[in-house]
Amino acid sequence: MTGLHMEFSGPEVGTPLVLLHGFGGDHSAWDAVKALMPETTRIIAVDLPGHGGSLDAEGRGGAGRMAKAILAGLDAAGVGRFHLAGHSMGGAVSALMAMRAPDRVASLTLVAPGGIAREINAGLLARYAKATSEAEIRACLKEMSAPGFVATDAVVEHFVAARSKPGQLEALNETYLAMFPDGPGKGQGVLPGEALAALGMPVAVIWGTGDTVLPCPKPPALPANFAYSVLPGLGHMLPEEAPDAIVRVLEQALATPD
Repeated sequence: MTGLHMEFSGPEVGTPLVLLHGFGGDHSAWDAVKALMPETTRIIAVDLPGHGGSLDAEGRGGAGRMAKAILAGLDAAGVGRFHLAGHSMGGAVSALMAMRAPDRVASLTLVAPGGIAREINAGLLARYAKATSEAEIRACLKEMSAPGFVATDAVVEHFVAARSKPGQLEALNETYLAMFPDGPGKGQGVLPGEALAALGMPVAVIWGTGDTVLPCPKPPALPANFAYSVLPGLGHMLPEEAPDAIVRVLEQALATPD
């Protein structure tokens, strides 16, 4: 069993920002966001268990197992308190980490997070989990993104290479099945609402109205104390589609008194 893969950047002092990507991706999903963040920001971009460099790490499967494993991995890296941001499945994992270790999470930013409601495009994610060719991956990314947004050739080639690793498709299937405790026809597992609403740290949520994976919810679906930003017309792949909007939300979160 290999360890958790974490990419460290920025200074070695200060409260770090931990970034968690979505299902089927890896830490590179945050590259455009990282490029726009102040150089003074200490950033730790993590590959979720079963993904990227964490393919064989402890914690493969569902969001709860991932949350526990990432907290342990940060412990092992000597990281105590941190700001936390997660996209899609990484958002669900981030929320569970905040519930499990609220004293360690200075702020929580959820980008089109999983687990808010049952609704999810299970069919698209099933195709994405099995996609290996350039054409298949490009078609899935196009469907996940806003009209007019095109993934670069480099990004698609990166996905093709990642999916060719022995065991990667099996790990994605394992994770996909764990998303649906009652089967894909019943929708995704949902985060415990009372525990979500009880979180004491500042929580920001950002979502695109054109999200074809996880439908953008109306404000009443979220706790009233969450800061909720809606991006008109944007799709699910917000770290790539709208890194500037993500950075604005993250900079506000990082300004939270520690």
